Amino acid sequence: MITKRMLLCGILSCAFSLIAAVESHAQGFPQRTIKIVVPGGAGGPGDLLIRIVAQHLQASLKQNVVVENNAVSGGLSAARAFARADPDGYTLFSGNTSTLAIIPAVWKNPGYDPAKDFAPVAKVADTFQVLVVDPASPLKSVQDLIANARANPGQINYGAIYGALPHLAGELFKLRAGVDVVHVPYKTENESNMAILAKQVQFSFPNVATALPLIREGTLRALAVTSATRRPELPDMPTLVESGVTGYVVTSFFGVAARAGTPAPIVDLLNSTINQGLTTTEMKTVLARFGAAAGTGTPGEFTAFIAAERQKWVSVASSAGIRAD
Repeated sequence: MITKRMLLCGILSCAFSLIAAVESHAQGFPQRTIKIVVPGGAGGPGDLLIRIVAQHLQASLKQNVVVENNAVSGGLSAARAFARADPDGYTLFSGNTSTLAIIPAVWKNPGYDPAKDFAPVAKVADTFQVLVVDPASPLKSVQDLIANARANPGQINYGAIYGALPHLAGELFKLRAGVDVVHVPYKTENESNMAILAKQVQFSFPNVATALPLIREGTLRALAVTSATRRPELPDMPTLVESGVTGYVVTSFFGVAARAGTPAPIVDLLNSTINQGLTTTEMKTVLARFGAAAGTGTPGEFTAFIAAERQKWVSVASSAGIRAD
């Protein structure tokens, strides 16, 4: 009995010491420069959003915060490297739909596992895709597109980068609308948009950030948005669900993650600081510019969201036979 008590006391003592060490570490955080790795080039929507987040973290935490861009392999290289970072909160990752949900769903061996290697901190923004066609197209609505596709199985094409979100959005459309449309691969989103005007494809699902200027100038015609509700950027545009495609919601998100194993108090501190930054006028201005909405919430909520998104795209990729080596 005495031995068991001594063992229990020893275990409790170690546990309390560990908790105290973690809390002490968090209370002193940060003591040096924080780096946020962005899996993409400078100047894009995700990069600009994260730079504002970095500025807010720097002002609030009284420590330098730098942004490092790594666009190699569409962000795959950056994610792989981050999976080997120290779990101390000093190296963060600007995760997005591609790196946290789609690459793990599509690649046979991505070289990292977001569920095991990353600790989601905060969702910064949600954005959406737009179903677009040629302005001269006789297709005036989603139902027109569906009717045309059903009348001409295998004859209607859509353009998208292979394995990217617009590609999976197109495959989800096939599943939910029950149509036989054909994917035509392009190297960039701009190429797939221009392919519509060249009559090479009939529709595509570009992100609102790239589609909105083209829609406003009349280069492309929007038929619907992929968000769950109508968006203020296109207030008269129905959602796919409103257009009769049951259960069709596609979002594109940006967020911040730490390395798995980062002390929870540090993750919580970063989460609360980032969430506060999302309320600033500067952030609201940039969010509106890219047709995005602030993504507030706890680390746990962001973790659950990523898991659900990844599972959705695993299912779609498997059904469509989308696989990258």
